Amino acid sequence: MSVLDSFIAGLPKAELHVHHVGSASPRIVAELAARHPDSPVPTDPEALADFFTFRDFAHFIEVYLSVVNLIRDAEDVRLLTYEVARDMARQNIRYAELTVTPFSSTRRGIPDAAFVEAIEDARKAAETELGVALRWCFDIPGEAGLEAAEETARIACELKPEGLVSFGLGGPEIGVPRPQFKPYFDRAIAAGLHSVPHAGETTGPQTIWDALVDLRAERIGHGTSAPQDPDLLAHLAEHRIPLEVCPTSNLATRAVTDLEQHPIKEMVAASVLVTVNSDDPPMFGTDLNREYGVAARLLELDAAGVAGLAKNAVEASFMDTAGKAALRAEIDAYTAAWRG
Repeated sequence: MSVLDSFIAGLPKAELHVHHVGSASPRIVAELAARHPDSPVPTDPEALADFFTFRDFAHFIEVYLSVVNLIRDAEDVRLLTYEVARDMARQNIRYAELTVTPFSSTRRGIPDAAFVEAIEDARKAAETELGVALRWCFDIPGEAGLEAAEETARIACELKPEGLVSFGLGGPEIGVPRPQFKPYFDRAIAAGLHSVPHAGETTGPQTIWDALVDLRAERIGHGTSAPQDPDLLAHLAEHRIPLEVCPTSNLATRAVTDLEQHPIKEMVAASVLVTVNSDDPPMFGTDLNREYGVAARLLELDAAGVAGLAKNAVEASFMDTAGKAALRAEIDAYTAAWRG
């Protein structure tokens, strides 16, 4: 481990783009697969590693959905959620906005109230026992269409758990135009939720514009294609609209073909507020610490620069003012002690 890696490992952090099911560790995935032997997901760790080797984005979605199918009852939901927080605590993640897809569970027979109760129970336990504050982004799985959008908006607006802060849109972008989801985002925003759709990961800048105009996005998930449009980059920078960048994920899903050419460099050069995230960490063989290391190398950052990235995530988060101030102060104190 390099000196900078050691700094990153101890650095207090926030994460804003990380998926609930996609954060299931191999141990938990194997345990769930053993509980549900009709699943195609292997239980052997070596076979599981092969299973998580993606040919392209479509294959990633196929594998991801097979893991989603392992979450079949409220006990599975609670176990997964708490274990995700445990992995975050090991990385000194203090706060995370976890993207949760209720539709994937309710369509498989888990009652919506039981689902919400399970994640909320895990959230409260994680904060008390692990020191990790979890908040929720309920997202629409775009490939499931307007039925999923309606169900997600209903659960978000009617049940609205205490930890829910935002409303999103995930899944494949090709063939899933953003504007069709406008009524559901309008409903969520009216209910007090923030808009954080994925856009421009595997499609061009127009998808990001659609997310900004039609879905009133306050942050953009990925935004990988944004540097293709200088006017878009300027708009993001001027209006301080953050991008949730996930470098290793983009490589794994072939959204970028070469990590050395990742557009994070152009984003930062254009003064866009960039945050670094892990997306679906065990599936991509990464975690947030590793993603900070990747970003530090690509952007040629020292410890102070990495601490700046950590404070970007705090600024872009939906924490309250006191929470942001406390985490910024912790980052600054850690950095000062490290230098000392």
